[in-house]
Amino acid sequence: MSRRSIFEALSGLLLVLFVAMLSETVVSTALPQIIGALKGSQSQYTWVVTATLLTATASTPIWGKLADLYDKKRLLQASIVIFVVASIASGFAQNSAQLIVFRALQGLGVGALQILVQIVMAAMISPRDRGRYYGYLGAVMAVATVGGPLLGGLIVDTSWLGWRWCFLIGVPFSVVSFALLQKTLKLPVVRRGDVRIDYWGATLLAGGVSLLLIWVTFVGDKFAWLSWQTGAMVGAGAAILAVAVWVESRVAEPIVPLGIVARRNTALAILASLAVGMAMFGGAVFLGQYFQIGRGYSPTEAGLLTIPMMVGVLGSSTIVGRLTTRTGKVKSYIVAGAVVLTAGFAALATIDQHTSLVFVGAGMFLVGVGVGMAMQNLVLVVQNSVHLHEIGAASGTVTFFRSLGGTIGVSVLGAVLANRVSDNIAHGLARIGVNPSADGGDTGNLDVGALPGPVREIVRAAYGDATGHIFLFSALIAVVGIVAAAFLKPVTLRDSLDLPDDAPAGAVEAEIGEVAAVAAVPAAASETGRPASR
Repeated sequence: MSRRSIFEALSGLLLVLFVAMLSETVVSTALPQIIGALKGSQSQYTWVVTATLLTATASTPIWGKLADLYDKKRLLQASIVIFVVASIASGFAQNSAQLIVFRALQGLGVGALQILVQIVMAAMISPRDRGRYYGYLGAVMAVATVGGPLLGGLIVDTSWLGWRWCFLIGVPFSVVSFALLQKTLKLPVVRRGDVRIDYWGATLLAGGVSLLLIWVTFVGDKFAWLSWQTGAMVGAGAAILAVAVWVESRVAEPIVPLGIVARRNTALAILASLAVGMAMFGGAVFLGQYFQIGRGYSPTEAGLLTIPMMVGVLGSSTIVGRLTTRTGKVKSYIVAGAVVLTAGFAALATIDQHTSLVFVGAGMFLVGVGVGMAMQNLVLVVQNSVHLHEIGAASGTVTFFRSLGGTIGVSVLGAVLANRVSDNIAHGLARIGVNPSADGGDTGNLDVGALPGPVREIVRAAYGDATGHIFLFSALIAVVGIVAAAFLKPVTLRDSLDLPDDAPAGAVEAEIGEVAAVAAVPAAASETGRPASR
């Protein structure tokens, strides 16, 4: 495709990705008002976010594999339809239970859009040039992820809109993107007569992951960590996933190709993606709650206070994307990003109710820079080492684990936060001689403004102090990302759209990757007009 054709198609792709990513974070600053209006609890607060992440995570590898087997354009348009229907339903939800169900359906569309946009881009652009375009992709994801809370705050603070527009606002833009893609996206359709869908693998994978994530959400709240419920859920989840691995090793078209996952760079990229996923989702969700409940800011103010993170991701992803295209190297940026990410979380781990906003902003900026440097480059590492006909499964696998990290992050951090807040409130109420079990001390109700003055201050202090505690866990997990990134083999991105026919998948690493990339430069330069020496 010519550069003009790429940019025309890219406009529709990035627009729909922006809307999909926005749907995951736009509710973060609005959730206290949404759950308060629907008379929900802290558990339901977490589930409104987790439900979308859960279905998006479980369905991601399935969508990725389907993209290798069927028409990518039709799959993309089908996912837009699913997303639009679920968004409208969420906007008209009458209670928390309905909202959670519709958000789960919305997650199916979000999971599809997140992976299919990357797959379509990979089918249009070579890995070397993909660095620049993935910089745009990362910037869009950053603005949506971190800018979502700001938009959510503006919506709920605008009286003539109301919180329901947090779900409805993306619908017209999704329709526009559908029309743009119908007109501009031109991909060759590869028809395969031997298509076999791995239904068993898909079902087992989704079931096992979902069961473990449900356990993570409820443990410590509905039942103890050491309980029969924990044993049953963890045991059943692990057993189901073990059977899924057995099935995947024997079918012709596995949802998650074990051969790809077992490669060194892919495995390490997956491990690092887990840490990045937790940073991207957990940070955005709970920082909004910290600013509103812990510090007493309005939803709009809370959204504005997350801008430093957005600036960090936007700037670093754009700059690093261009540098990646220029040099063809990615490892150094991933390692540096993981280090900066850890430093940002370590700084945020020290915050409480009275921490300077300048310090909090600096910590968020570091987290944003780290995410922007590492997120899309981890996908490039995997895509660079597989054939074009494997690009869907490979991209789906690494994106699956990144989304899994986000889901685990929201679930685990939400559970830790709820337990910590409960303990802090109980101690605070005991100090003023109030029975913690009285209605005024109920931590399940997030409508803090309705609480009596002294109790309200105790609740704010409890949330403010507990938030730093959950980022300590994030910092420790981010250290794992540093280790994984450090052990990646050096990768030189190739200029060709596909691997040579005689090149084994996974061979484009280190010295072999250097030779393949150098050999491809003259041909690519003649097509793109870029000097061969670059």
